[in-house]
Amino acid sequence: MAARRPTQIVETPTEARQGEPGSSVLAILAISTGLALLVLGLVWFVFFRT
Repeated sequence: MAARRPTQIVETPTEARQGEPGSSVLAILAISTGLALLVLGLVWFVFFRT
């Protein structure tokens, strides 16, 4: 029975990360941060306004 030799897989850094470069990640981060600020502002306005 022949011994199997391991094969080396060569990938670019982007392929290794499995990441999606682009502005979609930035858009999701900006929208979610804006919504979180809006919700916190509403909570403050309703409960902590004097």
